[in-house]
Amino acid sequence: QVQLVESGGGLVQPGGSLRLSCEASGSILRINAMGWYRQIPGKERELVAFISSSGNTNYEDSVKGRFTVSRDNAKNTVYLQMNSLKPEDTAVYYCYTYLLPTSGTWTRYWGQGTQVTVSS
Repeated sequence: QVQLVESGGGLVQPGGSLRLSCEASGSILRINAMGWYRQIPGKERELVAFISSSGNTNYEDSVKGRFTVSRDNAKNTVYLQMNSLKPEDTAVYYCYTYLLPTSGTWTRYWGQGTQVTVSS
């Protein structure tokens, strides 16, 4: 079985920073893309950032220059450094990874979600 465990969410004031982490564990043969989505109640989940296995990154326009996605392949972990946070960044953040488990089928897995609230 494969499990993704997130950490690092919380309450922060506008202009502040948070760092999210997400570790994949279990019967994993190979990991391809890793990244983050977020969801505001009543809206669709949107892609925030992702990083490929080779380290190429892509960001949603509203977070460019403020957020940085990175990964530690030795730890099967993806990070999201969020700086200059704004109230509109408030959402539940979900990590994901596209990986090959020992069962032999490439599959997307999701973390449990972590709440990020930006408010004074």
